[in-house]
Amino acid sequence: MNGKATTTRTRLDRGRSALGPALELVHTGRAPTRAVLTAELGVTRATAGAVAAELEALGLIRVDSNPGAAAGSQGRPSHRLAVDEKGPVALAAQVHADGFRAALVGLGGTIVATAPGCVTVSADPAQVLGAVVDAGAALLHESGRRCVGAGLAAPSAVAEPEGTALNPLHLAWPAGAPVREIFAECVRAAGIEGPAFTGNDVNLAALAEHRHGAGRGARDLLCVATGHRGVGGALVLDGRLHTGSAGLALEVGHLTVNPEGRPCHCGSRGCLDVETDPLAFLTVAGRDPGPEISLLQQSRDLLRTSRDDPGVRVAVGELIDRLGLGLAGLVNILNPDRIILGGLHRELLDADPERLRAVVADRSLWGRSGGVPILPCTLDHNSLVGAAELAWQPVLDDPLAALGRESV
Repeated sequence: MNGKATTTRTRLDRGRSALGPALELVHTGRAPTRAVLTAELGVTRATAGAVAAELEALGLIRVDSNPGAAAGSQGRPSHRLAVDEKGPVALAAQVHADGFRAALVGLGGTIVATAPGCVTVSADPAQVLGAVVDAGAALLHESGRRCVGAGLAAPSAVAEPEGTALNPLHLAWPAGAPVREIFAECVRAAGIEGPAFTGNDVNLAALAEHRHGAGRGARDLLCVATGHRGVGGALVLDGRLHTGSAGLALEVGHLTVNPEGRPCHCGSRGCLDVETDPLAFLTVAGRDPGPEISLLQQSRDLLRTSRDDPGVRVAVGELIDRLGLGLAGLVNILNPDRIILGGLHRELLDADPERLRAVVADRSLWGRSGGVPILPCTLDHNSLVGAAELAWQPVLDDPLAALGRESV
């Protein structure tokens, strides 16, 4: 080995522990150049260069060989860094009350391909998960890409460490279904490489938004969302999901916001779950839900086409007030530095942002100190992207071990 090669190997050995942090910086868009990577990692330029070269050799990132100076910058131009658009992918799967979908997601949270969504969900979890994995396997075969693993976004709290769906209230699945075990078996049976993971859909949406969307830069991020049925919540602290002692934290759907309100599936009354979801919106607006499309899409269509309808205005105001009351309670307890809203809640924020922010400010201590920013989620299919984040995490933690290249 010549002297130059020896020097490069020494630098890489020194920076090997920085491979994961470096990859995460590029993955989340926080290191667009090698100069920024050097500063963020706190290493020498030579070590940062060796780390970037190794990540490129692994097929994970691209290092621009013809760097250009940014407008207004001074000094020597720095090499630009980006995820490799032809690199490995993760298989992501999502199941909800109105169907399921599979996708391939690359580094950077980029959806590479999606399978057509299915609109019927069997009462047998194994049948549903087998079908969604088969759809993902077909995408992988067509793409020819390497798969690092698979992640499932489930519409239920996922109890730890068992990985069971504790309360799939809006599916016909039995409570306590071993969804993680079933999903992993389906992944293995399909011949898909890499580990398999399962998490709650709103938790995963929050993780995706924190890394790639409206939550970037937040330290304590609260996410509340209603998709097809019910309401979920999630909290990201210092870049990590807060799941509690058994994976059941932030079941915000069962906060009471109207003691005399609708009966909830949990046995209580007036929970966010039944007071601010798409079914509640359609009911208050005086519309009979149809079976043709999802309740979420029916609600969105109604807001788009009939926002000035008196019944729709009443529904918007009532749901905003209920949602604002719940958010105010969460703000008082959690003191987040940002709130992001997904699903129909994002549409309600858009319909009357001042009313929602006023309710939260009036009913929370934050209102006395300027308020907490409330923003819409920005990612399409954020639960799918979050499911992929679970599969990407081992690679982000240790790229060499995860990709089987410890000895390179």
